[in-house]
Amino acid sequence: MSVAIIAGDEQRIYDFGYASLETGTKVTRSTLFEIGTMSRLFSATLAAHAEQEGKLSLFDSVSDVWPALRSSSFDNVTLLNLATHTAGLPSLTPGMVTDEKTLIDYGLHWTPTYPAGLQRTETSFGSGLLGLLAAKSMRLSYSQAMEQHLFPALGMKHSFIAVPRGKHKQVSTGYNRTGAAVEPETGFLTAEALGIKTTASDLLRFVALQMGQESADEAVKQAILNTRVGYFKVEDMIQCLYWEQYPYPVTLNHLLEGNAPFIRFGTLPAQRLKPPFPPRRSVLVNKVGSAKGFSAYIAFVPIRKFGVVLLANKTFPVPARVTAAYQIIEVLERLHQPGSPIDETIRQ
Repeated sequence: MSVAIIAGDEQRIYDFGYASLETGTKVTRSTLFEIGTMSRLFSATLAAHAEQEGKLSLFDSVSDVWPALRSSSFDNVTLLNLATHTAGLPSLTPGMVTDEKTLIDYGLHWTPTYPAGLQRTETSFGSGLLGLLAAKSMRLSYSQAMEQHLFPALGMKHSFIAVPRGKHKQVSTGYNRTGAAVEPETGFLTAEALGIKTTASDLLRFVALQMGQESADEAVKQAILNTRVGYFKVEDMIQCLYWEQYPYPVTLNHLLEGNAPFIRFGTLPAQRLKPPFPPRRSVLVNKVGSAKGFSAYIAFVPIRKFGVVLLANKTFPVPARVTAAYQIIEVLERLHQPGSPIDETIRQ
C-alpha cells in the first residue's frame, strides 16, 4: 500500500508491504497501482480539456460527437449526462458490445432506463463511452489521448494505459480478499473505464493541481476546475464530473453514507442544480476507485489544503478506505499548523 498526504505546502508518501508476494518485491515510490473506477476522473478531465480546446462541449449529445449514433436515444444524452451518471445506461458494458461496430449496433436500438438527467446510476459503461468520445473528438485513440496529451499536460510522468515494457517490473500484482492473485480486467472499453496504472506521487500531484498548488497551463487549470462544478444533488452528495463532494466540515457518517452500496450500485433521484454550483473551497471532495485486486481512494479539502491518496494492491472494503482517509484528515485538522513537521503530525 502507498499512502500519500498533502498538508499545507508539505507532501509525504509512505509505502508499506509488497508489490508482489510471489517475487518479494516491496512497494516503492515507483510502484504502479491500478486505480480501477477512479480512472473515470481522467476521462472527465480529458473531456473538459477537449472542451477548452474547442473540440467538444459537455452539452453536446453523444450523437453530436459520434454521428454514427444519430437518430437513436443517444440524441438525448449529453456528455454531461455520461460524466454525472445520469444517462440511463446500464452499470456494466453489455456483453454483446465488444468493439465500436457492436457498440453502434447496440446504441441504435438502445432504450434508456429513464430519461437522461432525472436519476443517477453509476455506470462503467458510461464512463468508458465518455473516454472514447473525448478521444474521438481529438482524432486520437484513448491511449494516445491520455499518454501523449493529458498526462503530460498534468505533469503525470508515471501514469499509463499500456505500461511500457521497461516498466513492467514496477506493476504491482492485485490480490483479492482471500489473498489470491488476480488477473487484470480486459475487454472493450475497459481501458477507458478502468484502465489507468499510476503511482502515488502522480496522484498526489493530481490532487495538488485540484487545490491550485502546482503549476500548469491555464487551459489545464480551467479544465480541472470545470470537473468540480456541481450539477446534481443526490441525497446529501453533490455530483460533479465523477467527483463527489460535501460541504466541509462533514461527519464520517455522512461520508460513509455517500459512499454506501445504495449510492454506488443503486438508482436514485438526481436533482439538477440550477445554476450549477461553481467549484468551491469549503468542501470535501472524494472518489473511490476499485478494480479486481486493487483498492483506491482520494479525498481532499481545498480550503485547508489537506489531501489523502490511498492505493493498495488488495481488495479492501470501501468503508475501511473512507474511514482511514477521514481519520488522517481529522488528525491533520487537529494537529497541523503552518510550519509544523508533517511527519510528527502523522505519528501523533
